[in-house]
Amino acid sequence: MVAILGAGARVRTPPGLDGPFAWEVGPEGGLGGLVGRSVTQCALSRVCGVCAEPLGRPVVFVGTPEEVGRNAFHAPPLHDECAQALLRTPGADPEWRQVETAGFEFVRPAREDDDRRPTFQPNSLISG
Repeated sequence: MVAILGAGARVRTPPGLDGPFAWEVGPEGGLGGLVGRSVTQCALSRVCGVCAEPLGRPVVFVGTPEEVGRNAFHAPPLHDECAQALLRTPGADPEWRQVETAGFEFVRPAREDDDRRPTFQPNSLISG
């Protein structure tokens, strides 16, 4: 299925969903916040955070310059074409950068961590 979000951004979405798999649909049909349960499912099942289809290689992550700098992303892995569509979606962070990798680790926060969100840490960077 292809959903049209806000200003004409086309994003492949799983059947029955109005927007990207791991994101809520935000105000005016744009991109909302991440859905923790879906983010975890993306990691454990190795599926795309937009279309929920299996991932191959390369895997793409989108994140802020800070996330790129520390090599730890909160958004789940994506197909390249899904990442491109997501970056054009209303509500996407205009500062997001794209990083390609061949693999990643899913890191759950430790009890003492201030930020309790899990991160994806690319381990074989291709570009970024």
